[in-house]
Amino acid sequence: MKKIFLSLLFISITFISTQAQFNQQQMDSLKKATNEDYQLMLTQLKIDSLRPGPSGNPKASNAANTDEAKASPYTSLPDPLILNDGGKVADAETWWKKRRPEIVEYFDREIYGRIPKNVPEVAWQVLSVKNDTVENFPVIVKKLSGHVDNSSFPSINVDIQLTLTVPEKAVTPVPVVMEFGFIFPPGFKFPEPPPGTPKEPSWQFQVLSKGWGYAVLVPTSYQSDFGAGLTKGIIGLTNKGEHRKPDDWGALRAWAWGASRALDYFETDKSVNAKEVIIEGLSRYGKAAVVTMAYDSRFAMAFVGSSGAGGAKILRRNYGEQVENLASSGEYHWFAGNFLKYAGPLKVNDLPVDAHELVALCAPRPVFISSGSLAVEGGWVDAKGMFLGGAYASPVYELLGKKGLGTYDFPPIETALVDGEIAFRQHKGGHTTGPNWPTFLKYADKYIK
Repeated sequence: MKKIFLSLLFISITFISTQAQFNQQQMDSLKKATNEDYQLMLTQLKIDSLRPGPSGNPKASNAANTDEAKASPYTSLPDPLILNDGGKVADAETWWKKRRPEIVEYFDREIYGRIPKNVPEVAWQVLSVKNDTVENFPVIVKKLSGHVDNSSFPSINVDIQLTLTVPEKAVTPVPVVMEFGFIFPPGFKFPEPPPGTPKEPSWQFQVLSKGWGYAVLVPTSYQSDFGAGLTKGIIGLTNKGEHRKPDDWGALRAWAWGASRALDYFETDKSVNAKEVIIEGLSRYGKAAVVTMAYDSRFAMAFVGSSGAGGAKILRRNYGEQVENLASSGEYHWFAGNFLKYAGPLKVNDLPVDAHELVALCAPRPVFISSGSLAVEGGWVDAKGMFLGGAYASPVYELLGKKGLGTYDFPPIETALVDGEIAFRQHKGGHTTGPNWPTFLKYADKYIK
């Protein structure tokens, strides 16, 4: 009951935080604007329609596949250690100077989009500093705002919301876990768990108990989580209110950009050890976490929770969510417009890269991939597909003198693979990182001193 409660709780939080701030008239207007933007992108791509994706409802006639025997119709994955000209990557120098830039270019052009060269500067302001407690742990909380210079297009205002919490008694700069978080409507309260549910310490308390700090970054404060928002936020500001071109950045890349700007601030804050900042996120924010780690080498580690398709999951796997679902009008805004091509006329096997190469871009830094169980979380995010995303990134880590997952065999549930710089654990719970926090923090001790 507790596990089901946690899974449903996260689903309800996601819905509330993204939808409850709008009334029905506003929702209808947003839906109309989203559809207009979506159709405009299809027109730019000269595509009339896309293939529909499978249903997340296991009882539907077109339910997504969860039969492992049907999950691997592909015969191979793109090799991260083969250059575009067919040559082999035999040393670290070739990886850094030749192969890695080739992979980045594919992700920029075909999947996540390019950050434009004219992105304005961000000026950080400390709005408040106060003493507080987190589960009786004394802390100092800073509320921050990163104002994006909008002098080039004043009609769009963008401010990054960030909160930093550190132990009150810290005498030296502390490591920080930064989470992509949510905005809750006024008066929102978390529902009470079922009677008899044991109270466990929050992830925030667990982090503080190690003498570390934590930060919560609100990605929707600077880029909305719907297609109608693509002409606003940081994407809209750089485009001066115009619609995107097919290789322009989507929300995932924009959210990652904001995390990098938060790290810019941490480099100026004497309470933070900016060389030991961990990026963490769940679900769509798990996708954002691994994208952040891949593109910004300053982050020390990543804790990637149930990221699924568009994150650590192998896209070529016919299991759970598919490219066609990601290319729908409800999720297309996460990606570059060019990504829509792979739901028609191209197919997933036409992708020049896959998720294992996204994980490989994080090398040689540690990445912990987290998943819930098939019984509670369901098969939509595809635990094995995310595991394989880590497993097939391992050769790149090994080339750079590190250790990968150490196996291509999917482990039994709650078996932690934590011996290398790529780690994986599937817990028995639902769509949450909660049960994996203790394992992750113990794993992080090897790298964060």
